[in-house]
Amino acid sequence: MKTLKPFDILLPDVAEPEKFAVVSCDQFTSQRDYWEKLAAEVGDAPSALKLIFPEVYLEDGDAEKRIAAINATMQSYLDGGVFRTLKDSFVLVKRETAYGNTRLGIVAPVDLEEYSYVHPTEATIRATEGVVANRIPPRLAIRENAPIELPHVMLLIDDRDKSIIEPYYKKRGELEKLYDFDLNMNGGHLTGWRLNAHEVMAKLDVYAKKVRGLYGVDTDFVFAVGDGNHSLATAQAHWKKVRKGLSAEERENHPARFALVEIENLHCDGIVFEPIHRFVFGVDDADFVLYMSTVLKGESRLKMFTTNMEYSIAVNANNTEAIAEVQDAIDAYVSSHPGASVDYIHGLENLHSVADTSDGVAVQMPCIEKAELFGYVAEHGNLCRKAFSMGEAEEKRYYFEAKKIR
Repeated sequence: MKTLKPFDILLPDVAEPEKFAVVSCDQFTSQRDYWEKLAAEVGDAPSALKLIFPEVYLEDGDAEKRIAAINATMQSYLDGGVFRTLKDSFVLVKRETAYGNTRLGIVAPVDLEEYSYVHPTEATIRATEGVVANRIPPRLAIRENAPIELPHVMLLIDDRDKSIIEPYYKKRGELEKLYDFDLNMNGGHLTGWRLNAHEVMAKLDVYAKKVRGLYGVDTDFVFAVGDGNHSLATAQAHWKKVRKGLSAEERENHPARFALVEIENLHCDGIVFEPIHRFVFGVDDADFVLYMSTVLKGESRLKMFTTNMEYSIAVNANNTEAIAEVQDAIDAYVSSHPGASVDYIHGLENLHSVADTSDGVAVQMPCIEKAELFGYVAEHGNLCRKAFSMGEAEEKRYYFEAKKIR
């Protein structure tokens, strides 16, 4: 399949994998205590924590110093034998979470030339949310001189017959087990097996032909970005800069052209769509609630709350439309009120935690139905940004596998 390509996958060869794997950098962005506790738990052990830039620290003013340290650590891990190399292989992943969900995936590199976050498009990989332009530069600065990448991007396939990933899991006893360990910080458990890359690509090629026309239009749409859209957009922006200095032949196999992702089946029972809540900082509570109740109307109800107050306002009964309308209302309010800002919170418990320790208003969001995703994106393009999350914060992908991009 042209969208995938075998590249060497780097696998941590460490004594304490539970300290190496850490949750994606865009989680717990208003909860420094999470990252401080994680750092204490990791200590001096080799860890992906030292290879990523948790977004909770983006506004600290020391980005240049942090990025230099990240790149230096990446190189020292490469030089020091922290990684071993898997040739012509993909990885079958089983993730068990503390919430009782179990999902399966395949880690593989995908072609960034086949990705688009604009609509309409003929791309095989399509975004599910709009890209916010100002979220790209800080991520691009991190990637620009990085020798490797660690992915938290998850792509979805609409494999209703469960013909790609699930059969591999059924015969896992015949596969080489690569790792099997508990994740830190209530992340659950992670197990991985080696797959033949060319065999997986052949199966996905058959699947891609089968889904043409499935959504009422003749389309090459195969993969929807379930998580990590801005990370994939950043990888593509980096590749576009790199390819300018390359010949046509050099572009074909350059490692920066291919981004490592985890491919998952939308119809896996362990994939649960959860809402992504909003917390609006720096506002007068009563004024913000009055504004929201004035501009939003409908037959459904939306809960908002502060440390000691709770409100209920009317919103659109269609969750997809309600999410977009709520986001538009928040954006309009924040843009007209200097000092106001919004953060995106995964998990109701975390939303309450932020509300208990911060001034502002929590907005408890509805969620879309996952069965609607592919049809909506094929017809309309992107959903509202942060329209859904694949699980709670602790269920997000943990960094483990890596790939060279230089």
